[in-house]
Amino acid sequence: MSAIPTPSAPAPDVLRCAYMELLVTDLAASREFYVDILGLVVTEEDDEAIYLRSFEEFIHHNLVLRKAETAGVAAFSFRVRSQADVDKAEAYYRELGCETRRGDFTRGVRNAVRVVDPLGFPYEFFYETDHVERLAWAYEQQGPGALVRLDHFNQVYPDVERGASYLEALGFKRTEDIKDAEGTTYAAWFCRKHTVHDTALTGGNGPRMHHVAFSTHEKHNILYICDKLGALRKSDLIERGPGRHGVSNAFYLYLRDPDGHRVEIYTQDYYTGDPDNPVVTWDVHDNQRRDWWGHAVVPSWYTEASLVMDLDGNPQPVIEREESSEMEVTIGADGFSYTRKDDTDEGFKLGHQV
Repeated sequence: MSAIPTPSAPAPDVLRCAYMELLVTDLAASREFYVDILGLVVTEEDDEAIYLRSFEEFIHHNLVLRKAETAGVAAFSFRVRSQADVDKAEAYYRELGCETRRGDFTRGVRNAVRVVDPLGFPYEFFYETDHVERLAWAYEQQGPGALVRLDHFNQVYPDVERGASYLEALGFKRTEDIKDAEGTTYAAWFCRKHTVHDTALTGGNGPRMHHVAFSTHEKHNILYICDKLGALRKSDLIERGPGRHGVSNAFYLYLRDPDGHRVEIYTQDYYTGDPDNPVVTWDVHDNQRRDWWGHAVVPSWYTEASLVMDLDGNPQPVIEREESSEMEVTIGADGFSYTRKDDTDEGFKLGHQV
């Protein structure tokens, strides 16, 4: 793939990932998963869409569930610093030759711009939004598994370094990545807010959406969610975890919603706000990169992901990754297991910083 040029127009000042618009095929089943089980707050709903937010949020929504015939992702949405930055985003992507549209695409968000970016993902940039009650102090509503913030997106794309160059030109800062001795990049993490990431690129067939992640305060909140799923006889919704990542150092749990969209419950990563924050590079052969305890990653986590849509709601074509995948290089002769370089070898030490 050819490199993506950097526009002469200034990039918008992105503050954070703000919401995802998911297309779901059964709105009632999705409501049961996201509201009744996970406890997200309903801001508004009707027969066609449900607008949800986390307990510490003050903007209208962090997640939109919209009824559709085909499940997928309609928008990865980022809040920018001002309305002028929405204008900058429109000019930036027009210079790249991308399709752009301006308008009010959801309730509670106005005068936004949506684009199909150079990687094929539907991005939105907005500033104007309705404010709603922040429920950070409403402990009587929260419960022990409260989801308090939208933390990040994770995108699947065939050429991680090509995607990384584009995101870095857009103003995202790389915090961690996974590589091998030959220099192949298997995944990379990028932030705008001062955490490990607002979005990430996982190497694979794409463009597709790997997961959307919500934060809890502490890891015991995640353990409660596991117990609740067990009590409801819905533990089959758990795809992976609970566990602790090496990458990001966060405690995690991966769930699958009724359409197969992957949701991560996430907590306790680290601060990355200094301008000279070092990038942490992990060796792809290190079995602690994806799970600090060394547990194997289930194959579906590497191979399955959600479709992403164009601006008319049609699925984007999926391009196959040509470079080797993480799953290919971490399956040993004895089945799904991990190889690992000798830790005494320079360059293969756990999470070395550069």
